[in-house]
Parts: sequence; C-alpha cells; structure tokens
Amino acid sequence: MLIEIATLFPEMCEAVLSASIIGRARAKGAITVNCHQIRDYTLDRHNRVDDSPFGGGMGMVMQAQPVYDCWKAVRAMSDLPMHTIYLSPKGKTLTQRRVRELAELPRLFLLCGHYEGIDQRVLDRITDEEISVGDYVVTGGELPALILTDAVARMCEDVLPSSEAYEDESHFSGLLEYPQYTRPEIWEGEAVPPVLLTGHHKNIAAWRQAQSEAITRERRPDLWSKWSKGE
Repeated sequence: MLIEIATLFPEMCEAVLSASIIGRARAKGAITVNCHQIRDYTLDRHNRVDDSPFGGGMGMVMQAQPVYDCWKAVRAMSDLPMHTIYLSPKGKTLTQRRVRELAELPRLFLLCGHYEGIDQRVLDRITDEEISVGDYVVTGGELPALILTDAVARMCEDVLPSSEAYEDESHFSGLLEYPQYTRPEIWEGEAVPPVLLTGHHKNIAAWRQAQSEAITRERRPDLWSKWSKGE
C-alpha cells in the first residue's frame, strides 16, 4: 500500500505517522506513506497558495494551481494507479466497509484542504471521491487524513500481527466490540466476568458475541438495525 498525503503541514503528519504501530510498519516497509508539501509547487513569488474568495466572504481559499501541480508531480512518481480523496465535511462519512475497500487499492492520494477549502475547479479535475470523518468541522484536512491513513494501514498485510487483531474490533463485523479485561482479576472490589477465566473458548466466544450485540443494540441502534437485517 502506497499512501500519498498532500498538505500544507507535512511535519504535523510525519509526527503522527512516525510513531506507534504505523511508524513501525513504515520502518519495516509494510506500508509506504509520503507527505508532500503543497506549497513547494506554487508559482507565486511570495510562496502563497491561497487567495480571497470570489463573491466575498470570510477566510481564504487554496488556489487550484499549486494543488494541481502537486497532484501531477506525485502521480508521476509511481506507475501505480492513484485514487484521489479530498478530505471534506461535504464527503460521504467514512465507514469500516469503505476502509476495507480502500485497503485493497494500490495507491491513495489524500488531499488536505485548509482555510475555507480548495478552489472547486481543481477538485472537479482530480478528485475521485470526498470523504468526511464525521459530522463536524476541524481546521484542516490533516487530522482526517491521518485518521483515514491509520484506519486503512492497519488493514494491510504485516502491519498488525494477524487479521484477528482487527476482525474482533468495533465495526469490522457491523457490531461494537465486547468489553475487555486484564490483570488483576479483582480491582477495587470488581471481578472479571467468570466466563473469561474458564479457558472454554466456545463459551467465551458466545459471551463476547452476546456482549457485542447488547452494546450495539443499546448504544448504536442504527448499527444494530443494519446488522440485524444483514445489511
């Protein structure tokens, strides 16, 4: 998996992507993530990449030229087909199903907007899809791009120890994850559920499934409705 991130703040992305599981996966070559500075491609002598919006309004808009030239340059760096995603609150909400689909693609280009967004003309030219990470707004596309990168990368081979590391988690099967416990067996007077201490794998699996169903039904009736209908 090759992930290209186009941003005005590559150092912000590198700080996150160089740590923990994703950092180790990059170091051993399980995935490749490159961060590209959009500002490097501006033709403006003052190194600007934004201007005021036509029609008036607050804030600034990222210009088409540096974004387009960055995208073209990155596309030429590899022969792998490149799927371009603009991280935007106007996009479809990211789901685990879409994460699994994206993890099957050879190469992603994640475009991070900033200020009031990006000139629509370049988005129309290069974007394959827009993705939102939730019904809220953040100051730029970097955090959503990092969320998407993390979610996709952990589905890739050799990033996690095995597929079981993500198959048992929330959303993978359509349900929320069951509760987890570790030592000590009794903490502050509260004991671990006895079934988890039996070593009986079938009973443990049944308990965990029942817990997942109950938690999903209580906390996310929308997910429960889809799962119970087999959607």
